Amino acid sequence: MHETICAPSTPAGGAIGIIRVSGPQAIAFADRIFTSPSGQPLSLAKGQTLHFGTLYDAKGNIIDEVLLSLFRSPHSYTGEDSVEISCHGSRFIMNAIMERLIQIGCRQAQPGEYTQRAFLNGKLDLSQAEAVADLIAANSRASHRTAMSQLRGHFSSELSQLREQLLKLTSLLELELDFSEHEDLEFADRSELLQLAIAINDHLSKLLHSFRTGQVIKHGIPVAIIGKTNVGKSTLLNQLLHDERAIVSDIHGTTRDVIEDTTDINGITFRFIDTAGIRQTTDTVESLGIERTFKKIVEASIILWVIDAQPTTEEISEIKQLTKDKSLIIVQNKIDKDDNRFAISSHPSSVPIISISAKLGTGIPNLESAIYTAAHLDDWQENTTIVTHARHYEALLRAQESLSRVLDGLHQHLYSDLLAEDLRITLSHLGEITGGTITADETLQNIFKNFCVGK
Repeated sequence: MHETICAPSTPAGGAIGIIRVSGPQAIAFADRIFTSPSGQPLSLAKGQTLHFGTLYDAKGNIIDEVLLSLFRSPHSYTGEDSVEISCHGSRFIMNAIMERLIQIGCRQAQPGEYTQRAFLNGKLDLSQAEAVADLIAANSRASHRTAMSQLRGHFSSELSQLREQLLKLTSLLELELDFSEHEDLEFADRSELLQLAIAINDHLSKLLHSFRTGQVIKHGIPVAIIGKTNVGKSTLLNQLLHDERAIVSDIHGTTRDVIEDTTDINGITFRFIDTAGIRQTTDTVESLGIERTFKKIVEASIILWVIDAQPTTEEISEIKQLTKDKSLIIVQNKIDKDDNRFAISSHPSSVPIISISAKLGTGIPNLESAIYTAAHLDDWQENTTIVTHARHYEALLRAQESLSRVLDGLHQHLYSDLLAEDLRITLSHLGEITGGTITADETLQNIFKNFCVGK
């Protein structure tokens, strides 16, 4: 980390562009290309200050008039001396500034290198660093707030409390080992240890259970819209997306392929999938679309079965079989037509029936409410810690496996050295999440490689 790095932090083409410089020579390099009206060098300026001035190229020509933000170590994002250059956002200007910085000794930053330096300098732990990427990728209120909560250290704080409890117990058990010649001496009350281990295990189970919700929040919930041809599936999709996304026609078989798009309901992203109408057909292209419909039913978590007439007992039985282990909502469409109001019989009482007019938008709020309920997000609240990364989930799972051996050992009255070893393993797995036990460069590179350049 002795090199000074630079990279654009905003894409070119906007009104304003930002180029970040970080490292031991960041301020010295900025002094070589920047001149303020007062002529005072940046090396004499205080940190957390703004400076107006002019940037020059190697021949002394003006590149741009800029605002320069100066941060001194350790009070910066990376923990190093840093300079952020706010310039006009044209591609030519940003490229010229980058070219000049590289000419005088800066190196182009790798994706995620700024955040990696923040982690290595103790400004962020590993889970907070990963939250930076989640925050950038957030596409709903829920994903934004979950990432922000993790970035602010709420998840890290919970893990820290768990580790402190485990560390205390481990220390007491290891103290017993130091006095092993006194066979009857116990520093750790076994009943208290058992109760605490059970409480920690319950907490780990709660975090592990939240992973499903975390994936839903991060990636969205797939909802397949299925039904016969011409029942109004595409019109319904357009209503749910608040956009004319799908072609609507009275001609049977208009939708021949799967159409997907997302929308937000109560802060959660739902991925709606409009499928080809299910019917017998000799059309090769339409048959392929229907085949994909059945595949999307398998992938979806929620199924909207759109009907505009009384379904037969056989149709209801087929839908029940197709949607087994999924949340099914029956959508009775075209209620704007006087002759299209009917009571559906022979359906499971647990399946909600929502009456709508996709054409007029009648009943759509009720349907959206039913869709949100069908997602089963009762355990999600905006101030709840949610596990969103598979890496975190795996580490928690291994920690719980180690802790379960501690519980078994306590029930079997095993020796302190065996219990202490499993507790150390549990601590190690929890430490993997925040980076407390990670030292391998390869592991760090794998985590940060998917970040965008400039972060």
